[in-house]
Formats: sequence, structure tokens, C-alpha cells
Amino acid sequence: MKRLHQIAGLCVFVLSCGAAASAAAGQAGPVKAALDKDAVCTSACHGASWRTPLLSIYQTRHGNKADSRTPGCQDCHGASVDHRTDPGKTPDVVFGANSKHISTADVRSAACLKCHESSVLPRANWTGSQHQTRGLACTTCHNLHAPDQKVLSKATQAEVCFTCHKTQRAQTRRISTHPLAVTSLASAAKMACSDCHNPHGSPAPKMLVKNSVNETCYTCHAEKRGPFLWEHAPVVDDCTNCHTPHGSTNAPLLKARAPWLCQECHSGDHGAQINSGANLAGGNVTTVNGTLQPGAATPRAQAAARACLNCHVLIHGSNHPAGAKFQR
Repeated sequence: MKRLHQIAGLCVFVLSCGAAASAAAGQAGPVKAALDKDAVCTSACHGASWRTPLLSIYQTRHGNKADSRTPGCQDCHGASVDHRTDPGKTPDVVFGANSKHISTADVRSAACLKCHESSVLPRANWTGSQHQTRGLACTTCHNLHAPDQKVLSKATQAEVCFTCHKTQRAQTRRISTHPLAVTSLASAAKMACSDCHNPHGSPAPKMLVKNSVNETCYTCHAEKRGPFLWEHAPVVDDCTNCHTPHGSTNAPLLKARAPWLCQECHSGDHGAQINSGANLAGGNVTTVNGTLQPGAATPRAQAAARACLNCHVLIHGSNHPAGAKFQR
């Protein structure tokens, strides 16, 4: 009986190997046909000796010929019959950024969107997006022949975005910022620009990944979402009323330091303004013979250390029955 089981197991193994070999043989035909079609370009001119490394595309998903969806040279660059006949004539679609014959942004993007546009993918909103209307194409950010694309890695994505977004680049160098990879601090790349923004377009403002600023922030800062028994109106309205997301000289990403930030709305609280000269620690300032002199010391607890947050610590909202003032 044991020997019968061994023989049966051997038969199953042989049959499975035969099936796998048959599948591989059946797949070899289409793969060879796809490579032969590419060879019209890669063997004639654009091979290993070409001035731009192009064969590295076979190390990418676009070069995986075992996948029937994988495009070939002519699927992206067009049939280019005239170019194949006379190399002096340009291909139908030219992607090279340094080429004087480069195709328009819409033509280049259309070549990509033949495969990459879908209602279920994040590229469905590309047409009409801020990037598309400003003349960007897919190849502005993506290097299709490179096995490692900078824009697809958290450690290097910001570097690609910052080639255009100079203001945001400067902001990320401030003392308080999100953990993007900046300068040589690749280890700080705990998030990328695309965690908040959809570069392919979005129905939300600023091409955000969610429908609003707050919903985007809540994907990480869920503890700020609420609902709370006592809600702070500017928090519910928009996180950027108080915070600047790309970087600030005030922690944590505040537009200004308290109490000045708070007094943009609460200008009459606690009597006179806390940040007036009469109420700051150090007292009034007087003039003696045209020279400024410090007056009597009149320190205010509200102006020390964390200012308003010394008392109003639950500033994002409170569930305490006595928390109308967002206090402890």
C-alpha cells in the first residue's frame, strides 16, 4: 500500500511538471514575438551602444514580456514607419526631454493613458488636473526606462516634486516639518508628497487625496477627528487655519506662536490683549530723554511658556462636561 502511494505521488508530480512545461512552451511564443517586435528598434539602432541607456526598460514592469499587457516600443512611440525607414525622421511620439523634436505634453500623456487611465485608478482625474493644465506630461515626473524611478520611492519622491515646487522645498527645511526626506536625511522619509496629494489629479482642492484638508489630515491624525462634545470652530473648519503643512518656524507646524496665533481670533479675551506692551513680562516701556527704558515688571502668566495652551490644553476639542473652554 505504501508503495502504491509513492507511485501515485510520482505520477502527480510528473503530470504537474508536464503541465508547467506545456504552459511555459505556450507562453514562449508570445514572449518571443514581443521581443522580435522590439528588436526592430533595439537591434537596429537603440541597443546597448545607444547614447541613452534604453535596454534597462527590460528590468521594469514595462519590459516584462511574460505579461500580455506589457507594451512594446511601438505601443508607446507609435508605429513610426517613416522613422524606421529613415532614422533621420523622428518617431511618431518623442518623449526625450532634451530632444528638440519632443512631442507635446498631451500627445506624450495620451500614449501612457491608453493603458493607465481607468475610473478605478488614481489617474482617472488627470484630464483637467492642475498638472495637466500647466503643461506637464507623465514623463515630466516618470523615467520609463529606469528600473528605479525616483518619483515612486519615499526616499526620493520629494526631490522630484521640488524641481517645480520651490516654495514647499524651502518650507520643509524649517525646524518643524513633516517627516519628508530632505537633503541627505533619507532616513526621515516616513512619508512622501503623495501621502497627501494625488499628482494625477483630484476633485479636492490642492489635489489632495481626500475630499478636504481635514479628511486628509485625519488619515494620520485620527485622534483629532472627533466628534467632540465641545468643538473648536477653526479646527472643524480647516486645519490650515492654524497649521502650515509643509513646514514652520513654530512647533508643531503652527503659523504663528501662541498667544499671537490665538489672538487672531480671540482679541478681547482676558481684558487687554496679552501681547500688548502693557501686559508682557517686563512691564511698560517708557521714554527718558528719547531713550527707551523698561518700566515696572508686570508679568502675566498667560504670556509665559506655552501661553494660552497653559490652560486651554484640549484645543482640538473636548469631551469633558466642563470642557467648554477646552481646559483640562
